[in-house]
Amino acid sequence: MSTPDRNANIARHLALMAAAQPDLAALKVPRGRTADGKIDYLTLSFAELDVEVSAWCRRLTDAGVQPGDRTLVMVKQGLPLIAAVFALFRLGAVPVVIDPGMGLKNFLACVSRSRPRVLLGIPMAQIVSHVFRSAFSSVKIRVRASGSATARLPQSKIEDPNSKIVISSPTDLAAILFTSGSTGAPKGVCYEHGMFEAQVQLIRETYDITPGEIDLPMLPIFALFNPALGMTTIVPEIDPGRPADVDPAKIVQAILQENVTNSFGSPTLWLKVSEYCRRPGIQLPSLLRVLSAGAPVSAALWENSRTLLPNGRLHSPYGATEALPVASVSSSEIDLASVRGACVGRPLPGIQVKIIRITDTPIATLDEIQELRTGETGEIIVQGPVVTRTYDDLPEATALAKIQAPRKKSESDSSDPRISDFALRASPPSGGAWHRMGDCGYLDFSGRLWFVGRKAERVETPTGLLFTEPCEQVFRKHPRVTRCALIGLGPRGQQRPALVIETPVPRAGDARTFAVELRALALQHPHTSAISRFFFHPKFPVDVRHNAKIHRLTLANWAATAQGVETAAVA
Repeated sequence: MSTPDRNANIARHLALMAAAQPDLAALKVPRGRTADGKIDYLTLSFAELDVEVSAWCRRLTDAGVQPGDRTLVMVKQGLPLIAAVFALFRLGAVPVVIDPGMGLKNFLACVSRSRPRVLLGIPMAQIVSHVFRSAFSSVKIRVRASGSATARLPQSKIEDPNSKIVISSPTDLAAILFTSGSTGAPKGVCYEHGMFEAQVQLIRETYDITPGEIDLPMLPIFALFNPALGMTTIVPEIDPGRPADVDPAKIVQAILQENVTNSFGSPTLWLKVSEYCRRPGIQLPSLLRVLSAGAPVSAALWENSRTLLPNGRLHSPYGATEALPVASVSSSEIDLASVRGACVGRPLPGIQVKIIRITDTPIATLDEIQELRTGETGEIIVQGPVVTRTYDDLPEATALAKIQAPRKKSESDSSDPRISDFALRASPPSGGAWHRMGDCGYLDFSGRLWFVGRKAERVETPTGLLFTEPCEQVFRKHPRVTRCALIGLGPRGQQRPALVIETPVPRAGDARTFAVELRALALQHPHTSAISRFFFHPKFPVDVRHNAKIHRLTLANWAATAQGVETAAVA
């Protein structure tokens, strides 16, 4: 454990902010409308939130929660989520956060694998835990999460928060956060306190965030960074389990009413907001930055943002649950005409990036990799203080995703003129784990990283590899195409490329006309010229967390028996 003056426990930031800006609003939770139509908020200052966290600490301690206890958190966004999770951090317990929208089967499997000793949940969560007893068999303590903890305790029982923060070392387990499972089963990612600390610092410095700013996070877990950053959290009127159903009018009203300066949301959600604003010419002048991640940002959203944000910029941070943030790009740097993939910017300070030969097998050490030259497309691997080391209780998945040992720099690395200066500067310090992002891409000669698609979704044809993003960019230029998906038909290595368009299924004649127009676009670029078969699907399967990651492998299975339109003879 650390000495007291070097405590890495992320919870200490709230106490520091409560001392520095006690009367500033820390959290505003919508609870209805006023007579004149404004959003009515329940507001807590940083000092009040600190007291609320202390009350949660007392409740949890009285229930028997101890340092190291894995605690499954099943609470609503807003006050219960932020206060309860910071209380768990403060006590040295380990929050386990699972996406509620991943489906019951996956959810129960994640609960069973994470083996929580404590369930902190709303009444419905408590009922679920009794109905599905086998998945929750490890739970020994149940704490009901509803309402304010301070309302349940007399002031005399709420202890001084600053005296009760458990001392944690940077490598102590802080939380287990589950991936969305967009290209496989969801996995629990083990976060250490030092990793959270590095994330807070990197986010603050990269986006120049200052205490006193106002944030509207459209992914609840991102609200957990705000107390450490000193930002006011405006809880959005959005169902985290069904983010695609968000009413953009409510989001816009909150931003304008509360003078929001920062917001995070998926490209799908922000495109919906930007389209709502575009028609009547609504602008959001208070916003200094919008962070959008979870999938590549579309050209339409990049374009809309330039009018929508007169005093700010759209940024797209690149990363994953296992490593975030890795790189970042803003609207001022994007080439909307590109069909070379999605530029995700330059790696952030302290983050190392390499591009290696694609393989689906484990890599034990960097000595086993084949690093590619600048401009060549391969698998993206990253290393740095925000890169996690392991999955929870999944040694095989960890072996597939992590490269534990550093490679010693060889003389040939520095003498190869085909490797850019940037790639040489990216040699990592020894001792850090590398994470295989599961993505493919390349580094250009200016040091920018480009994303071309998920490794599992690459299409292997007899003549070579095709990747989703460069191909889909071509077809998204058609005025009738908002979302499309490159898929491969047949066995890997002998796959035939095809494209699925998300649209109400057109009638036969219109479908053929539409397909011929798409084929004409395909023929304009060498990398899409082999795509001549097109499918139409009314609603793509996507991840619930961002409503942006298309399940292309699911679409490929569907297309194997669906009727498409063949256009090769028409070309």
